Amino acid sequence: MARPTRRKNSLEPWMIALIVLAVLAVLAIIIGLIVYFLVYDQRLFFYNASFRINNVPYNRGFEKQTSEEFRDLSASIENMINQAFQATHLKKRFIRSHVISLRPDNGVVFAEVVLVLRFISSDNKQARLSTVNTVLLRRLRSSTWPLNIDLSSYSLTEINSQDGENLLNNCCGTRMDKTERVIGGSIAGEGEWPWQASLQLNGIHRCGATIISNEWLVSAAHCFRGVSDTKSWTSTFGARIRTPAMIRDLQQIIIHEHYANSVINHEYDIAVIKVSSPLPFTSAVHRVCLPEATQKFPENTTCYVTGYGALVDDGPSVGELRQTEVKIISNDRCNRREVYNRAISPGMLCAGYLEGGSDACQGDSGGPLVTSDSRGIWYLVGIVSWGAECARPNKPGVYTRVTYYRNWIFERTGV
Repeated sequence: MARPTRRKNSLEPWMIALIVLAVLAVLAIIIGLIVYFLVYDQRLFFYNASFRINNVPYNRGFEKQTSEEFRDLSASIENMINQAFQATHLKKRFIRSHVISLRPDNGVVFAEVVLVLRFISSDNKQARLSTVNTVLLRRLRSSTWPLNIDLSSYSLTEINSQDGENLLNNCCGTRMDKTERVIGGSIAGEGEWPWQASLQLNGIHRCGATIISNEWLVSAAHCFRGVSDTKSWTSTFGARIRTPAMIRDLQQIIIHEHYANSVINHEYDIAVIKVSSPLPFTSAVHRVCLPEATQKFPENTTCYVTGYGALVDDGPSVGELRQTEVKIISNDRCNRREVYNRAISPGMLCAGYLEGGSDACQGDSGGPLVTSDSRGIWYLVGIVSWGAECARPNKPGVYTRVTYYRNWIFERTGV
C-alpha cells in the first residue's frame, strides 16, 4: 500500500510577511497610544495651598508683592514647596509654585500659594489631589525651619485651569517658561514678554512701552516729541503688531515735566500713558513688576531688551517682537572718555557689551529692559532711551533708570 502524503504545515513566505507587517502595525499603534497619553494627553493642573506660618509676624511690607519682605518670604515658601517634590515620583510633573498673597492672621502670616503640575488628562481627579497632598504634607510635617507651618490651618484644593491662570496672570512679572533680531537677538514667542506694548502714531509703530497695570503703560518721553495728542495714538499688545492680542486707544499721556528743558542731554526721558479702557490680563498680556526705589541692579546683571525696532541702524521696524540679552554696565565705566564721556547721569543706566553686538535700535525706544530675580519674577530695570547708533563697540544702549523715577511713576499713576 502506498504511504499517505503528509500535508505541509509551513506557511508561504507572503503569508509570513503579512503577519509580520500586521504585528508591527499593532505595535506601532500601541506605542503611538502610549506616547500620546504620556506626552500629548498631558495638561497643566492647578492647586491652591494655604497655611499659617506661626513664627513670621505680619508687617505691612507683605502687602506689596515687590517689597523686599514679600520677595524674601515668598522665596523661602516656594523653595520649601519645590523641595517637597524634588525627591519624589512627581519631580518631572511639578512645574512651579507661586506665592499669590501673604495676609495677616492673628498677628502672623497666612500664605496662599498656587502649585502647577502636569498630569495625563485621564488620571483620576481625586487620586491626583491625594498624591499631591501626600507629597506636600510630608514636607510640611518635617522640619521646615526657618518656617514653622501650622498644620491645623493647612488646606489643598484643586482649582480649574482658568482660575489658576488668572491668579498667576494677575501677579506682576510672571511669564511663560521658554527654555529675527533686536540687534543680536531672536524672535520672541507669544507670552514670553507679555508686558510689551507697541505705541503707534496714526497706525504706524513708533515706539515700545511696558504694561505696569491694567490701565497704565510707561515709555520714553522722546517718543511723543511734537505729537502728544492722544487722538493720534493707539497701542497694541502681544508679540505680533499686525495680529495683536489686544488694541487700545490712549486716554492720557503724561510726560515728565522737566523733559522739555533736557532734550539735548536726554534727562527725564520718561512718560506714563493711560489706556482708554482696562486690559483684561491673560498669559499673553499682563504687567511687569516695578522695582522699589531702593532696589539695586548691580553691574553685570543679565537683562533682556525687547522691541519691534530695526535690525540694523536706520533700518525699518519689524512686525514681530524681538529679544536680546545684555549686561548692565556701571555708570563709571559708561562715563569713560572712550564710551560716553561723562554723559551718563544718575537717572540713566547702560546695558549691552563694550565690544558691541547686542543692542536695542530705532523703533525700540520706550520699550522695556527687564531682569528676573531668584523666583523667576521679572522687573523693569530700564526704558530704552538713547545711544550712538546700534550695537557699536564702546557705545552700549542707554536706558532711563526706573528706580530713579519710581516715586515719580507712583505719584502720576498710583502704581
